[in-house]
Amino acid sequence: MTSQTTENPEYIYDLTVKDAKGKYVNLGIYKGKVLLIVNVASKCRMTNLNYTELNQLYEKYKGQGLEILAFPCNQFGEEEPGSNDEISEFVCARFRSEFPIFDKIEVNGNNASPLYKYLKLGNWGIFGDDIQWNFAKFLIDKDGQVVHRYYPTTSPLSLEYDIKKLLE
Repeated sequence: MTSQTTENPEYIYDLTVKDAKGKYVNLGIYKGKVLLIVNVASKCRMTNLNYTELNQLYEKYKGQGLEILAFPCNQFGEEEPGSNDEISEFVCARFRSEFPIFDKIEVNGNNASPLYKYLKLGNWGIFGDDIQWNFAKFLIDKDGQVVHRYYPTTSPLSLEYDIKKLLE
């Protein structure tokens, strides 16, 4: 399940991840973009709201430089049990999502992906290090700096102000 490489990256762009088809993707291709990185799940009570609102944000801001990167994770209540193909089919068929879906990963523990280890390095105060549940969100500026971390229960549309500021 380890789908990401590069030990102790200095920048998010130093990381390489796998997409849902198993192809390696260097995150450097997103330089100059605002990124919203989310650990997703198909069978969570928050799935419908999050995917619906993520789609709305993506549709509204993708032309201005927003990219949403979705990383399926089955660590919380086994709410993402499917294969990468099943997850992609679900997201495309049910929500018609156009943003990229990546390889299923772990976000906490010894097997946490290097990407999530990197994302959690910030001084997040009340958050601590661990991801609390599905749909935790990280907002990354155009320079690749993690600037905000949001609780899983935070509505994606409530991030619009922060996203717009970074896109300016």
